[in-house]
Amino acid sequence: MYRFILAAAAFIMSVSCVRSSAADKIKAGDAVPDFTLESEIYGSLSTEELRGKVVYLCFFATWCPPCQLELAAIQERMYPRFSDEADFRLVVVGREHTDADLAEYNETKRFTFPLYPDPEREVYSLFADESIPRAYLIDRDGTVVDAVSGFDSKHFDAVIGKAAELLGAE
Repeated sequence: MYRFILAAAAFIMSVSCVRSSAADKIKAGDAVPDFTLESEIYGSLSTEELRGKVVYLCFFATWCPPCQLELAAIQERMYPRFSDEADFRLVVVGREHTDADLAEYNETKRFTFPLYPDPEREVYSLFADESIPRAYLIDRDGTVVDAVSGFDSKHFDAVIGKAAELLGAE
């Protein structure tokens, strides 16, 4: 019985990560909204600092199974490819997490990219009302080129290709 309850809870949590696209506020073709992320570890980051760069913006939660797949793919396939690109910026945001939450989480995950907190959903709420993981590829002009909720490995690979194209790397 205990295993059944655990399995049911895991299923409910994974389903709650991805919901309908009706909650989308920002879609491909839209301008990225102005925002500022504040981190005691990484400092302040604003859209102004991202202008002129190709940006991959990802919202996640530590408890979300599809988010874990996306973050692992970022660590294995995206970050190594673009981390040395001066005109690329990876912005990974923990929805409803603090710096302390993210630091504790990263003790076991050991991601080599920054994790920015959004404890009150202030930045996330500019993009959507619900659903994670949620990711946006943004061009140098601040236009959203790709917006997706959920994680699909093939789509992620296509986004990596599009980022390389935007950077002139392919």
